[in-house]
Amino acid sequence: MKFEQSLWAFVLNASTISAKPTTAKPASGDFESKCAAIASKLVIDQGTVAFSQFVAAGTNLSLGQNDPSCTQTFIPVTADICRIALSVSTSNSSGFSMEAWLPSNWTGRFLSGGNGGLNGCIKYQDLAYTSALGFSAVGTNNGHNGTSGRPFLNSPGVLEDFAYRALHTGAEVGKKISKAFYGKTHKKAYYFGCSTGGRQGFKLAQDFPEAFDGIVAGAPAVDFNNLNSWSGHFYGITGPPNSSTFVTRAQWLTVHADVLKQCDALDGYVDGIIEDTLLCKYDPSGLTCPDGTTNSTSCLTPTQVKTVKAVFEPLLNSTGGVLYSRLQPGAEVSSAAITLNGVPFSYTTDWYRYAIYNDPSWDPTKQSVKDYEYGYRLNPFNIATFKGDLSGVKKRGAKILHWHGSQDQIITSENSPRYYEHVSATMKLSPKQLDEFYRFFRISGTAHCSGGDGAHAVGQGTGEVNSYKPSENVLFALVDWVENKKAPETITGTRWVNNTQSLGVAYQRAHCKYPKRNQYKGKGDPNVVGSWECV
Repeated sequence: MKFEQSLWAFVLNASTISAKPTTAKPASGDFESKCAAIASKLVIDQGTVAFSQFVAAGTNLSLGQNDPSCTQTFIPVTADICRIALSVSTSNSSGFSMEAWLPSNWTGRFLSGGNGGLNGCIKYQDLAYTSALGFSAVGTNNGHNGTSGRPFLNSPGVLEDFAYRALHTGAEVGKKISKAFYGKTHKKAYYFGCSTGGRQGFKLAQDFPEAFDGIVAGAPAVDFNNLNSWSGHFYGITGPPNSSTFVTRAQWLTVHADVLKQCDALDGYVDGIIEDTLLCKYDPSGLTCPDGTTNSTSCLTPTQVKTVKAVFEPLLNSTGGVLYSRLQPGAEVSSAAITLNGVPFSYTTDWYRYAIYNDPSWDPTKQSVKDYEYGYRLNPFNIATFKGDLSGVKKRGAKILHWHGSQDQIITSENSPRYYEHVSATMKLSPKQLDEFYRFFRISGTAHCSGGDGAHAVGQGTGEVNSYKPSENVLFALVDWVENKKAPETITGTRWVNNTQSLGVAYQRAHCKYPKRNQYKGKGDPNVVGSWECV
């Protein structure tokens, strides 16, 4: 029996894309009528079109049917779009829901967006952001509804959809929908994602290099199985909050101050931001409490010092080999609420229970190196996404813009240089040679996909845009590279006053292309880009 997955409604908006966004003219009656009629005309293999709907700019679109765990009940639509919702079967027991947002001021560009975590939540923010920039944009629920991994339990088809199939199939379906609606094929195809979405971008690059002309992969969850092991292993280090090994948030604030004391000045300027965490060889030994100290937040017991040291070490296998990079120094305070909070990490728990072992009783508090190694070997549907060969992208002439915030509290930013070096070694290419098709930027002081203490606004989505200039926007930097052959050397990020855009710019920093790092020149206004250099 053909599987048809329950479909919920969601919407986002779009309007233009070039050097800067343009103000979209109101959609004509022809656009509205074409939108109304398209649902009955679309023929999608193994697909069922639920509806097509014109959504006017300025609409605060209700997402009442969205899964509650996706925590999004509405989305502001900022351009006139035709919204198309459908479901696609991938087997007798699996399938995905998707939406296409087709703007009235289409620029001829197509874009597919990714997901986050283990979730089955269409990322409406990216649909809205990119369709408002003139892309015909599509996104899927990645084969299941909600943020839990429970749908993977004894369901290999659902797991395969999550690993790659929903994304790849949804993009191909989306291209057909775009062509049917506009009456012509897109000029260029782009991918845009962060976190799991970043991993999905590299999955497309590694296995389906013909699908896209350009890929933006932010904070990518590559080496996915080992990432889940790494995220879960912190509980074994900290223990629960009542354990002698546990470090409180107040103590992590003390550790953070000590990290900055030891490493902030390595870039030539003390500003609370570590430009290159790889240079930081942090040692917490100096925080050991004097004998007789009790209940202190300003120092650590010898046992807690061991905890902090272990947190900043890589995850190792049974023979001492590195499975996953260390947590980068500087992200410890925000990590205290996520992986260092004395509770097993939920994504790790779900991944092992429902995808690796198919055993809901698996106990995350007993996770060990045997689990790490088993998950690594099993690697369902090659979800690891850690191939070092990107020759398909190189041969096609496509481009990859990879970026990662260096204050990431969920996926350590130090795994991205590890992946870059893996590609370099596998393909036997120098950074200069990789520059032809693959460039990686470290965005200092930036948390997981957005926010943080540094100049984090680089155009990675709604709320993170200071400019649409290619020099200040990762999406437009990619477009400029693909279409005008102007490859980015830096990506300038913006920090707003009190982290509030309406208050204006506090400072900007041109983030360097790896393996270069940012260094203060020693003179000049440190808030000005020109006072820093990539070395």
